[in-house]
Amino acid sequence: MDFKDEQSIKWLESVENSIGYKFREPILIAEALTHSSYGWTDEDDVRIDNEKLEFIGDGYLDAIVGSRIYEEMSNDTKEGDLTKARAQIVCESSLATIGRSLNLGEFLRLGPGEEKTGGRDKDSLIADAVESVIGAIYLDGGYDAASKFVLDKFQGLIDDALSGRLITDFKTELQERVHRAGGTIKYTVERTEGPDHEKVFYINLEINDKIVSSGVGKSKKEAQQRAAKIIMEKGIENVL
Repeated sequence: MDFKDEQSIKWLESVENSIGYKFREPILIAEALTHSSYGWTDEDDVRIDNEKLEFIGDGYLDAIVGSRIYEEMSNDTKEGDLTKARAQIVCESSLATIGRSLNLGEFLRLGPGEEKTGGRDKDSLIADAVESVIGAIYLDGGYDAASKFVLDKFQGLIDDALSGRLITDFKTELQERVHRAGGTIKYTVERTEGPDHEKVFYINLEINDKIVSSGVGKSKKEAQQRAAKIIMEKGIENVL
């Protein structure tokens, strides 16, 4: 992308408006939102994707969130509690929630295979994109710019984690609630698609022998979490 044609300029403007940051070097955000399946290469035929930016963003996200948690937790808080709170905030599910609020799935540059298998709505791809965007902002504007972005977008999750309101393991939480109510819960594989190295799982969630939701993921665990999250957000009272 050279950001000289109308289409790429509109794409850039939409991304910047959505994430609330204007890039000095627009190529960085294009790289941040390019999945490895897209097949983008430079003039030397070297593949360009968001994996390196994801690595940078992951490190700075941990540091920024960790610093804020340290500032807000009491002095007698144990290291294990700090670590647990940070893990809840930077886990895949939380990152995907942030990414969806920024419409990152809409802006991802994907190959045909990922498009076909619903890549724009996969937690893993959206979560990776959030970290990549953080990495791109850091390289473009420095630590202060990255910190401002993270704290603007993640403060709600930080508050929820510190107050104990943040649920990230939907499968375990759902299982505990169903069992407390005397119900039964089961996950079944409806079907799988794709080759072994890129298999996609479609999972049905049954409560009291009735299918109540379905989830899709690159692993059974991811698909189960998605199915559990859907029914938790809808409310399980009507199915128990």
